[in-house]
Amino acid sequence: MTHHLLQIGGITPDMRERLEAAFTIYQLDDFDPTAITHVITNGHDGVNPELMTSLINLKVISGYGVGYDAIDVTEAVRRNILVAHTPNVLNQEVATTALLLLLACYRELLRDDAYVRSGDWQAKGNAPLTRSMDKQTVGILGLGRIGQAIANKLAPWDATVVYHSRRKKDVPYRYFDNLTEMARACDALICITPGGPSTHKIVNAEVLEALGPHGTLINVSRGSVVDEAALIAALTSGKLGWAGLDVFEAEPVVPQALRDLPNTVLLPHVGSATVETRAAMGALTVDNLLQHLKDGTVMTPVPECADL
Repeated sequence: MTHHLLQIGGITPDMRERLEAAFTIYQLDDFDPTAITHVITNGHDGVNPELMTSLINLKVISGYGVGYDAIDVTEAVRRNILVAHTPNVLNQEVATTALLLLLACYRELLRDDAYVRSGDWQAKGNAPLTRSMDKQTVGILGLGRIGQAIANKLAPWDATVVYHSRRKKDVPYRYFDNLTEMARACDALICITPGGPSTHKIVNAEVLEALGPHGTLINVSRGSVVDEAALIAALTSGKLGWAGLDVFEAEPVVPQALRDLPNTVLLPHVGSATVETRAAMGALTVDNLLQHLKDGTVMTPVPECADL
């Protein structure tokens, strides 16, 4: 029996080799919607609603990434379509990226790198002092698997970790049920909450102002979580001190105003982008599809599909 797979976005040669042994692979520019039973996609592209409606025999969507807000999971559950993602294999890498951004902001990495390259160190003397990361209060917005990995990696800096999430967890960190109040208590705020309607622009002007002129915002979650216009205004006015961002509202489009600010560190959505981690993510994305062919299940369903 031939199984028909629709590919959305890129895949690696290793992924393609494994998939071609089990599927006929189709691209978006040439496929029969009624023939497709499986989809492979990613967190950015997802599956748009019109396409999903046309795939009347769809059984599985396997996402390359942990985020799945670009897939209508409610509709998938209604139609008994399994949605899988790649949790856990990228936890440590994204946590490392969060700390990379945090340290780069605190120690003014980009400013001082430019100071050396320009010759100003020789011409003008020592660069201005920076800030220590030691003993800071760091708030984590979304204490899931990656959030916990971030908290663990903060331990060498003797940080006080606090958190805000939908519900209190059994962890040794102080819980805030109000995000603005938590921001007011923090030196830095790290966003690692899922995207979607419930978190859309949850980090708004009020939260940013509460974080304050000496505060640092780090976002390694989704661009939609932060009100980008409010962020630019806060960074420009000095109501917020620094921002380290791996994600943006309309990426890869990044506002010129944000790119021009000296108190930002900007990355092109590379939180999990190492050879080792992406290989593990790719393998799990394929494993989910192949397991479904074998026994009708997937290894790592999204929570909403756990009972399908």
